[in-house]
Amino acid sequence: MDLSFTRHPKSVGETYAQHMGVAWSFGFTLLGAGLACLIHGVLPFAFERTGSQTVRRLHERLSNRCAKADAPFAAAPISGDTVRG
Repeated sequence: MDLSFTRHPKSVGETYAQHMGVAWSFGFTLLGAGLACLIHGVLPFAFERTGSQTVRRLHERLSNRCAKADAPFAAAPISGDTVRG
């Protein structure tokens, strides 16, 4: 049971609590951006760039996190036979 709560956070170099904090920061940011987009739909002059700027910022954060998490795998050689076509 403990493994299911810690396997993924450990795979990205975080504790369970750290991973929860990061996930929540993404989640609450997305909720705020979603609310801004809904308001923008009704009031086009409000939050004109909030949604797109938030998506760009989160994409940058996630790309950096993915690159860091994937780095050990990129350096490791692939073992086993290759498939020939």
